[in-house]
Amino acid sequence: MNSQNTPVHIRLWHRDFWLMAISNLLLTMSVYMLIPTMPRWLIDVQNFSPLEAGLSMAAFGFGLFAFGSFVSFLVQRYRRHHVCMWSVVIMAALLFSLYYFATLSCQFVEIPIVLLQRFFLGAAFGLAQMVLTSTLIIDTCESYQRTEANHSAAWFGRFGLSLGPLAGLLIDRFIGFDAVLLSAVGILVTSVLLILMVNFPFRAPADDIPTTSLDRFFLTQGFPLYLNLQLVTVAVGILLSAVFSDLFFAMMMVGFLLAIIAQHFVFRDAELKSEVVTGLILIAVALIMMLTRTQQVVAFAAPAFIGFGTGLIGSRFLLFFIKLSRHCQRGTSQSTFMLGWESGLAWGLGIGLAFFYGRPQQALMTSLGCVVIALLMYHFVHDWFTRHKNR
Repeated sequence: MNSQNTPVHIRLWHRDFWLMAISNLLLTMSVYMLIPTMPRWLIDVQNFSPLEAGLSMAAFGFGLFAFGSFVSFLVQRYRRHHVCMWSVVIMAALLFSLYYFATLSCQFVEIPIVLLQRFFLGAAFGLAQMVLTSTLIIDTCESYQRTEANHSAAWFGRFGLSLGPLAGLLIDRFIGFDAVLLSAVGILVTSVLLILMVNFPFRAPADDIPTTSLDRFFLTQGFPLYLNLQLVTVAVGILLSAVFSDLFFAMMMVGFLLAIIAQHFVFRDAELKSEVVTGLILIAVALIMMLTRTQQVVAFAAPAFIGFGTGLIGSRFLLFFIKLSRHCQRGTSQSTFMLGWESGLAWGLGIGLAFFYGRPQQALMTSLGCVVIALLMYHFVHDWFTRHKNR
């Protein structure tokens, strides 16, 4: 099936699915709130060097992989929603610990503490996301609705990339970074409460469950697609390291909404390759505009193009991962997509801070170079995908 269209089933949007989708939005918002606010706090308040701040933000990306090989064991050995909730609770505790060190203890935070906090925050977030997107959301819908459920729930997580930084910047501006941390904790607590409101049926654990495996963790046959996706998100992460404007993230949300509309009307029956190519071209055009133009319209158009392009690419790559997966590998494909998306953003942000802090032009040029390479790479990856897809 080469259609761009994802069928819409109105019956999917019942109470439990709404609760899971909003929980996913809140979960991603809590970590994205720190993208524009934490680096500035580390450098301006804690006196970190740009390199140390970059390493701290990148540590989140490494943490994402920490518990992945244990996901299958944990969700079969224990109640799956309990695994997700405890992961979110650990995230809240880690963010509150940073608030304690930064505010209540009235002392500077040492870099080893920040590195460990970021690493384990990434580990807890990765585990929560793998369980939520690969298992819990699927559990709330019928089998024929699962692709649409994955597609729709992922959009809620994608919205967090604009709403989270926007909320973080506004809270930081009017109250302070300590309020950003406390707000993120409150958002995570709300996410846990939403999960508690859903009734998940008990599933008896399988016999002889291996402690570690790639099940629900990483889709090895999708590695070329994973690398291509990660290159795109690294470019976006580098770009975000140079952006500290609430207008940027507000317009990025506009771009996300335009991408949803375009998917249903413009790309409904378009050629399979068109969404990713269009998305990469839009991001490249936005970066060129930011590099070469200073008109006020650029401040509105460029982030909208980036949101539009990022939304198209993320949505299409997710469906590509699903089509690459074999029977009973849907959850694994979701986790692989999440790892490529989140680790790329974290590492791109770290690279941008470490090497281009205070030099936005160089950051934008590097981001543009990554986008061009990703576009060239996609030409070959797409042909590889059409030969290896299973659905």
